[in-house]
Amino acid sequence: MNYDAATTYLADADPMMGQLIAHVGSCRLEVRGLADPFAALLRSIVFQQISTKAAATIHSRVQALFPDATPTAEALLDLDDETLRGAGLSRPKQRAARSLAERVLDGTVPTAEAIERLPDNEVIARLTQVRGIGPWTVQMLLIFDLGRPDVLPTTDLGVQRGAMNAYGLDALPSPKDLAAMGAPWQPYRSVASWYLWRAA
Repeated sequence: MNYDAATTYLADADPMMGQLIAHVGSCRLEVRGLADPFAALLRSIVFQQISTKAAATIHSRVQALFPDATPTAEALLDLDDETLRGAGLSRPKQRAARSLAERVLDGTVPTAEAIERLPDNEVIARLTQVRGIGPWTVQMLLIFDLGRPDVLPTTDLGVQRGAMNAYGLDALPSPKDLAAMGAPWQPYRSVASWYLWRAA
């Protein structure tokens, strides 16, 4: 993604966004790349709803359960609940991890190569069939793992708070209102989201 082109477009399309861009400076959105959807989504499951530090510890323990610390769907399904619990996975996260492994093996979760060819809405539709994976989780994967340029996570509290701060709103915008605000930011809503996170 060409961040210079994106920020020029956004500033021209929306003067308020242009002011935010001028204040924050160059976009430094880092894209990790998606080598393995199973490993990336398993990490997302582990990190849900707990502190980053605690999640990192649990994730390391989970990785250590696999040969070469490389999680696979087949190997996860061979692990019993007690082993997963010993690594720190709660019962709901165990169920989510097993659902993920099953959806990988039955082809619901595409390979990394296949995901690269799918449009955003299809990626969301496929991956949210996994228990415990909602649209927000997939949107984060689209932005930070796949580098998709036009994703606006309207339910993200940081994006909502950033929009409230940057646009001088009296309250957090609803997802519907945020989607309407973001219409001028297409096709670079991922970059706009990054700036709103800064504004939060």
